[in-house]
Formats: sequence, structure tokens, C-alpha cells
Amino acid sequence: MVKSAPSPIASRKPSKLEGIKENSNFLREPVATEILQDTTHFTENAVQLLKYHGSYQQDNRDNRLKGQEKDYQFMLRTKNPGGLVPPQLYLALDKLADEYGNHTLRATTRQGFQLHGILKKNLKTSIATIVKNLGSTLGACGDINRNVMAPPAPFKNRPEYQYAWEYAQNIADLLSAQTGAYYEIWLDGEKAISGEENPEVKAARQRNGNGTIIHNNEEPIYGTYYMPRKFKICVTVPGDNSVDLYSQDLTLVVITNKKKQLEGFNIFAGGGLGRTHGKEETFARLADPIGYVAKDDVYDVVKAIVATQRDYGDRTDRRHARLKYLINDWGVDKFRAQVEEYFGKSVEAFKPLPEFKYYDFLGWNEQGDGKLFLGISIDNGRIKDEGSFQLKTALREIVEQFNLSIRLTPNHNLIFYDIKPDSKQAIQDILSRHGVGDDPSQIEPLVRYAMACPALPTCGLAITESERAIPGILERVRALLDKIGLQNEHFVVRMTGCPNGCARPYLAELGFVGSAPESYQLWLGGSPNQTRLAQPYTEKLHHNDLESFLEPIFVYFKKSRKSKERFGDFCDRVGLDTIREFAATYESQTANGANKSRHRVNLKEEIYSKLKEVAQSQGKPMTQLVTEALEAYFQNLS
Repeated sequence: MVKSAPSPIASRKPSKLEGIKENSNFLREPVATEILQDTTHFTENAVQLLKYHGSYQQDNRDNRLKGQEKDYQFMLRTKNPGGLVPPQLYLALDKLADEYGNHTLRATTRQGFQLHGILKKNLKTSIATIVKNLGSTLGACGDINRNVMAPPAPFKNRPEYQYAWEYAQNIADLLSAQTGAYYEIWLDGEKAISGEENPEVKAARQRNGNGTIIHNNEEPIYGTYYMPRKFKICVTVPGDNSVDLYSQDLTLVVITNKKKQLEGFNIFAGGGLGRTHGKEETFARLADPIGYVAKDDVYDVVKAIVATQRDYGDRTDRRHARLKYLINDWGVDKFRAQVEEYFGKSVEAFKPLPEFKYYDFLGWNEQGDGKLFLGISIDNGRIKDEGSFQLKTALREIVEQFNLSIRLTPNHNLIFYDIKPDSKQAIQDILSRHGVGDDPSQIEPLVRYAMACPALPTCGLAITESERAIPGILERVRALLDKIGLQNEHFVVRMTGCPNGCARPYLAELGFVGSAPESYQLWLGGSPNQTRLAQPYTEKLHHNDLESFLEPIFVYFKKSRKSKERFGDFCDRVGLDTIREFAATYESQTANGANKSRHRVNLKEEIYSKLKEVAQSQGKPMTQLVTEALEAYFQNLS
């Protein structure tokens, strides 16, 4: 890809959104006025500011009718540093989903929850309920620091994990918006009851450094204009890439001494995955190692990095506004030098780190203090009741009965922790009674490691399906692998309905990125541990052509892989051009050598859902069930 920079920033005007922020009185107007109006939706300026309060205005495209107003509704996103969801908050969200939402909760890939389907008239009550139950939506969206991620595993005997949780929370607090707009609008000025802020964090927010804060401003760190674009941070531990650390604007890696005492943090910066089709100047990028800081300096260096992006990020072209473009244009050395100028001292040399690996922490695990934690897989993060599968009910019963806190995972699953061993059987009984498994070995591996964004019908950016399409896509990929003799093979599959990359497809071994209705860009060659970018293989693959397109790729993999080589590693090693050359001369054949023709049969959604449910209960592929049913049908005819 050509990665050319836009024309010099100084010659261009600020984007329209910069003016909206400037005139908002720190995120107040026109949201404060329009929330009082008896309308179904907000104006465009208010919509942009509403994001900072944690909500996106959407419309359900499935319900669009010509000549009628759009089916306006709102998505609310919670901000949960490190994925922490106290029991009180979970029960409040569960109830809101039924009272005002679409009866589902959506665990996100940044360890928060999303509520979908809320009407404007219920928005204020919903946000107020979340805040009064120990939650928040402030800064979950918008040009601001988003949810700070951390590994969700509650290992009590591994202090580095506890440090990651602690500093994820503290950095979230440090960079939280200070405007009073949120509480004025949604709680009529009533400040939420919360724990006392860490004194170190409070002091760090006001400490100037060499220009990191803006004096006499309601937002001492962000200023009137906030950030040029969204800013994403995670804190992790050496070797743990459950957080997709290379995709973040800023990553801090906990460094401890031999006694497991915290000493400081390694710093990565400049990751980001959003891009735009047909705009080669936009691209996915991995974060770079920047250096190391002692623990006493971590808040100041975070502020220095934020201030560098705040002051030098592109505010004229929002496609070029993320930190990754600033570092790409400047280079790491120039970026580090500017950070050090704000920081007031040099950043130390990067500390050696082990290889990073992906973990999902599913199933039952010891947490190191005699108690257990349980990781529950959630298909595409969607918590719902559907037929005999009653996940939403099961989770609510567990929280009500055992008062357990939750940690959401970066792969939109969840973990219950601090479980007493004598409660294990009762929890298993609740899950079993509602059709929910607790054994990850029973999950189809393609499903276990897959992610998809919500996309249609509510996301305004979606070009095509994602969450609703991926179950069928994975089933077809599984059937194809079985057919060509790769029954035990699996890999990381991720799908998005547009190129923004919310489900992080550019780090997958096999990535689908929506490029047209029912069509996807195909990306290959990411690492199984999400430490390497995938590369684009084809621009537009229609879903009807999935099998014929993927078959030669998988056959070549089977034929030419090294021993135990993973699919993504194979694609990266041999190169996409070599794969294309093989595919160009490949002919699909049956066992007797005759050319194989392909046939497609479409099913109604309700039939497909029933088929999937029965297939899961019997542990059979859906294709096998369909074949058996049709064979029996034709036998009856004869």
C-alpha cells in the first residue's frame, strides 16, 4: 500500500467538528437543549457531541420505509476500565435492556457493554440509571480517551495482573473528562456517589510538566478542543496479548522486579486499525516500542504522550488524525523527543520482553487464592435469550444468587471471579439448565476465536453484514476445511461490516472487511497471537463465492505448510502472490477426478436458527444435518 501523507496541515482549515467542539461550552450545547425537546432524534451537531456522553444516534435499517421517518434509536456504551462490571451495575444494565433496549446486551471488544434500541425519550433515564448503579458512559465514545483495557484474568497470586488493573483504573481517572456537562445534563447536576479519587492521580492531572496542561480551562488536559480523534489505551503484563496491545494508541506493559514489586512500565505507541476503502493514505498500523519509565513517572509520561497528540495531531483531516499517522509521519525518534520535551526528562531504554501470546481465559480456572474464576464464551458478544439458549437469564441468575463481579474480556466474552469452590456446582447447574456451556473444549474452535462487529442493521457506517453473517460464514469455512482434510485446523477469524476495524480484523489470520453489500475484502497472514498485521488478498469477495475462493488457499496450505505451522504464519511466510499463483491454476476436483460444480441453497432465517440450535445440541455440522434430512425426505418420496 502507498502510505502517502496529506498536504501540510498548516495550509488547511480545521475540520467542521473542531468548530462544533469549540462552540459546545465543553460538551453542553446543543445536547442540553435538545434532550428537553419532544423529538425522536438530535440534530447533527448534537449527535457529534452526544458521542462524548457515550451514545451514538442510529436508525434500524431493517425498519426503513420509503416516505417515513427513520426508525431512530440510540446505542449506549459503558466505560469500564479493565472490564470491571460490579454486580449492581450488571443487574441494572440487564433490566435496562428489557425496559428500554432490544432485550440484549452487547459485550464490546474494548471491555464495555453496549445497549441497543433505546429511544430518545428514554435516554436520560437510562444514563442516570447506569451512573447511579456504579457505572458511567462518559468518554466511552468521542475524541477523548476511550475505555482503558487490561487483561481480564483475576490472578490473585500474580501481582503483575493486579498492577495492570490498578493502573488501568488510575489512567482512566487521570484522563476522564472534567467538564460538568455530563452530570448537568443526565443527572440534573447531581454528582454521582463514588470512591475518593486516588490523590496521586488528582495531583498528576494538575501538574504542568512542560506544557502538558492548559491553565484556567475546564479541561486541564484536553482543553477546549479535546483530542483530534479517539485515543485508545491499554495496560498489560509481559507475555499477555489478550488486549491486542499492538492496536492501541498507547500501551503500557507492567515491569516488576524479582520480588514481583512494580518498578515501571514499557511504552508502546502508535497502533491503530481504522482505514478507508480506496484511500491508500489510510492504513492499519502496529504500535512501536517507545521506551521505559519508572512507576513514579507513569502519569506524567501518559500526559506527555496525550499532549503531543493533542497539540500536533491533524485537526484538519479526520482520516489522518489518529496518533498512528503522527508517528508514521514524524518517525519514532522525533515523536519520542517531543514527548520528552513535555515530560521534562528522557525516556529510558525499552526493557526486554518475552513473546506475546493470546489468551482467552475461558472455562474454570484457579485464581491463586483458593477461589475460582469462570470464563464464559459469548458468540459475538451478544447476551440474549433465544429458544432453549437462555444466556441472558442464566447470567442474571448467577449475579443475583452469588453477587459476583464480572470482568469483560477484550474478545467480548466475560469472566465471573471470586467464586467459592463450593458454589461451582450450583453455577454449572444454572448454566446447564439454560443451555449454556462452561467447557471451552466443547466450542467449535473457529467460533471460539472469532469476533465480529454489530454492523447492520444499526451501525451507520456498516456497508454489509457482520455479526448476523459470521455464524453462517464460520459454518461454511468449517465444512470446507473438513472436506479437504483439515478437520483439526482452526485459526483466528474476524469480520467487520466496514473498514473501521472495530473487531480488529487486520490482526486476524483470516479477516473479512465489508467492502460492498454481501461482499468483503479478504485479509490474510495475521499472527495467531495478533502480533503481526494481515495483508489484503482480494478487494471484493461475494459471500456466494466463499467456498470456491477459499478452497485453493486452504488446499495450498495443506500441501505446503511446515509441520504444525499455523495458517496465518503460513500465509505470511509464502506470501500472498505465491498463494494467488497457486489459486490461479487450481481446479476443484472430486475424488474420482471430475470437476466439481458448486450448489447453493438459501434458508429462511428462522429455519437456519433452528438448524443451528439442533446442530449444536447434537454436536454435528449443519451441513451433515441438512444432508441427512434431505436423504430421508427423498427416500420417503420413493
